[in-house]
Amino acid sequence: MPFTPLDPYGADVLREDPHRDGPNARRPRSRDVRVEIGMVLEDVSSGWVGAVTRVEKSGGIHLVELEDRRGVRRSFPLGGGFWLDGRPIIALPPVGPPPAGARPTRTTPGGRALTNSGSIAAPRGPARVARASRIWVEGRHDAELVEHVWGDDLAEAGIVVELLDGVDRLEEVLEEFRPTGAVRAGVLVDHMVDGSKESRIAEAAARRWGGGVLVVGHPYVDIWQAVKPERLGLASWPDVPRGTDIKHGTLDALGWPHATQADIARGWKRILSRVRTYKDLEPALLGRVEELIDFVTAPDLE
Repeated sequence: MPFTPLDPYGADVLREDPHRDGPNARRPRSRDVRVEIGMVLEDVSSGWVGAVTRVEKSGGIHLVELEDRRGVRRSFPLGGGFWLDGRPIIALPPVGPPPAGARPTRTTPGGRALTNSGSIAAPRGPARVARASRIWVEGRHDAELVEHVWGDDLAEAGIVVELLDGVDRLEEVLEEFRPTGAVRAGVLVDHMVDGSKESRIAEAAARRWGGGVLVVGHPYVDIWQAVKPERLGLASWPDVPRGTDIKHGTLDALGWPHATQADIARGWKRILSRVRTYKDLEPALLGRVEELIDFVTAPDLE
């Protein structure tokens, strides 16, 4: 009898099922499942198991956030590679209404379509597989603003934008991501000024990870202030006293409801709705986001 080398995964990785008993057990075919909040999924490639806490679209790619039993959260692109109740699935986004306020069509004098970032829109094509490189931003409002203006460009490049949930988590996130010169992490932070906590954290990350990381930032305490104040009929953003939460203080000064987190969310949506294109944002933010996109899409990374 000819000798056959032992291969625990089989010649076809989709043929054998390491989760089931028996070396010759056939793996069941993946079925399409629309994810729901609270559903417990396993990401096969990493072994991460957690409950679905949210699904969002970032850079044209749907992400599912899974919270493990310790309360740690991590995001993964939807699609194949998940298990549900011990069986493989293709995770699909929930069925829901299309996002409100579809992007208006803008064109050059020659009739070519423009994205909100001002770049020439690429022809529609099949969805691109996400790159290994990533962009991180501090919070949800940062991500929504970047998606609103640069979403078409990010989708075309296959770049996913993820949340840090605060710059204090940067080292923890990078330790898990393990950036290299070929798989890069671009990071956008608020309040990047000389001597700030943010600048010290950025410098430490650069020393630790070298050319695999680029941390840039804008000078504003919060991303809200990167929206030009005249878009809201203001000469300037309110001067919020130190020690007062910037979002609560801003809404209070504007005379908008600000008592609850729902008020904060509604206030932000109202601000974001006034942003039409990159021209409605401050240059101090524009240049930094473009720099990050160039960093994680450099031609030598293809």
